[in-house]
Amino acid sequence: MKKYHFIFDNNKKAQIFKKKLLKVFKNFSPSKSSCIIIFGGDGFMLRNLKKYFKYNKPFYGVNCGSYGFLMNSSNIKHLESRISKSKKTTINSLSVNCSYGNGLKKNLIAINEISVLRQSKQTASLNISVGQNEIIKKLIGDGVLVSTPAGSTAYNLSVHGPILSLNSGKLAITPISPFRPRRWKGKIISNKSAVKIKNLNPQKRPIAAVADNIELRNVKSLSIKRNKKINIRLLFDRSRSLVKRIKNEIKRQKSSKK
Repeated sequence: MKKYHFIFDNNKKAQIFKKKLLKVFKNFSPSKSSCIIIFGGDGFMLRNLKKYFKYNKPFYGVNCGSYGFLMNSSNIKHLESRISKSKKTTINSLSVNCSYGNGLKKNLIAINEISVLRQSKQTASLNISVGQNEIIKKLIGDGVLVSTPAGSTAYNLSVHGPILSLNSGKLAITPISPFRPRRWKGKIISNKSAVKIKNLNPQKRPIAAVADNIELRNVKSLSIKRNKKINIRLLFDRSRSLVKRIKNEIKRQKSSKK
């Protein structure tokens, strides 16, 4: 029997699983476990990936939420066997350096995306550069997001951004309700590139930055790049491969455009 560390959300479904499984399995510490098993939804999964990635263990998610894109099914029969036969997928994260408030700075990690959003009734006014190249002098709208391939089917897709395959080596920059330039659809860039976003009018048009589920307000500027040091291993049942699900979303997106 392998050693597992179990993490359960507080919702009813996850708590039912907790009562059942902890009668059968010992809950080892993260450092002594061979795998970290998370019971919850995508948001709960993301929070715990950030919290426990430092232990360098693979993660197996059991869906106790709604959509559960990053999760496996809620069937816990033959759990050990399913984990041992699961397929490993490695995803990268984004490193985000934020300047906000009165001279404050903070480093954030984003696994799905970093979203830059207007903080008031005023639209955001943003300058966007990739490397040394300014790609948008002034974007006026509700905001912009920078998405990883793993996050490209989440918020990014909801604002009509492109879906990226996991091995694409790309990031997506997608505007959120752009007013000017109205026809700008965003840009796909190499994940080796650094993205810089600057608030052109922080006094009148304050913005917030959200890294998955962590928010900073009154942001002045952001520098975003792939974090090469963080490689997160996710385990999926072969019938629920993340690669397959992303490919299916790409097919649906293409068919909807016909």
